[in-house]
Amino acid sequence: MPDVIAALRPEARSAPESGIVEVVNFAREREDLIPLWVGEGDIPTPGFIRRAAEESLARGETFYTYQRGIPALREALAGYHLRHFGRDWGSERFFVTGSGMQAIQIAVQAVAGAGDEVVYPSPAWPNFPAAIGVMGARAVAVPLGFSPEGWTLDVQRLFDAVTPRTRAIYLNSPSNPTGWMADRETLAAILNEARRRGLWIISDEVYSRFVPGGKARAPSFLDVSEPDDLILYVNTFSKNWAMTGWRVGWLAAPPAMGQVVENLIQYSTSGVAEFMQRAAVAALGEGEDFVTEQVRRADEGLAVIREALGGSNRVRFAQPQGAFYVFFGIDGHADCRETAKRIVAETGVGLAPGSAFGEGGEGFLRLCFARSRHDLERASQRLSAWLAR
Repeated sequence: MPDVIAALRPEARSAPESGIVEVVNFAREREDLIPLWVGEGDIPTPGFIRRAAEESLARGETFYTYQRGIPALREALAGYHLRHFGRDWGSERFFVTGSGMQAIQIAVQAVAGAGDEVVYPSPAWPNFPAAIGVMGARAVAVPLGFSPEGWTLDVQRLFDAVTPRTRAIYLNSPSNPTGWMADRETLAAILNEARRRGLWIISDEVYSRFVPGGKARAPSFLDVSEPDDLILYVNTFSKNWAMTGWRVGWLAAPPAMGQVVENLIQYSTSGVAEFMQRAAVAALGEGEDFVTEQVRRADEGLAVIREALGGSNRVRFAQPQGAFYVFFGIDGHADCRETAKRIVAETGVGLAPGSAFGEGGEGFLRLCFARSRHDLERASQRLSAWLAR
């Protein structure tokens, strides 16, 4: 009998199992579970978005459609970026993808392959380095610095990791899982050095609207770039508009790449269903109040969790500058996977192990606070009692 696994591509064989899913599977059947381990809230997609999809289905919009995205959605994306980023770059820069994850995959496919390298700050969302590895390229992690005052990125250290094989810098800001956020000066410094070296930048701005303290958004490469810079922006409808299960995202790229991006979409999914795109149009056109409420709710959730964790002298964490996660460590609990399993077994609070997020994440746990105040207060009580043992 042939060895099926040995017959696969090495890159496919070595694609890592999710360290988050390992803990989820360990306790997903608990009746009293408070699941704070994955990156989504607890609010279903709002009715005005669902109705747009239902109306599209009722019109029979169930056929193949534009590979790059329907014109109405690409124009809506252009309008969204004009309103929030002040860039009137037109709809030709925007491509609709089957999730933010597919936007990342297309960006990687476009710029890196076998033998290439992509440099990124770590800890980081594990799907990105995994996508690099599946392509046959190498993901090169540069650890962020940690102190109770905050996570920090040493830009010089980032570029010290660049070699002749490096094709791109990947930056997720605000960051999952740490909550680190690049300021405008840091983005400008990274862009200037990337220009000098002829490197692409893959800018993951999924959490750009989730910034505490009433700020409209996070700093962006859109604030410092020129139209012809080698930057690919990836984003998603999942977080802002509670559409995690819809799997709709977008990629913003130089217009000259249009046919290349269309081809890559064609040879993967052949485009996103039209009724889902109509829902996305509604999200952009009618969803600003919903986003504002999502951000307000996350601010409230952070305050609840910060009070609980800050009340224990065993916990170390930095105030997140953006996104909706707290990344924290517990003294005496270095094995974060076993700690996550123990906490969920003994308290019913589901947390993600920091080791799932790569170099620099060992010894930490990630908690998602994009949930109801009721759930977070219950989780805080349970965690506080556990920490006090």
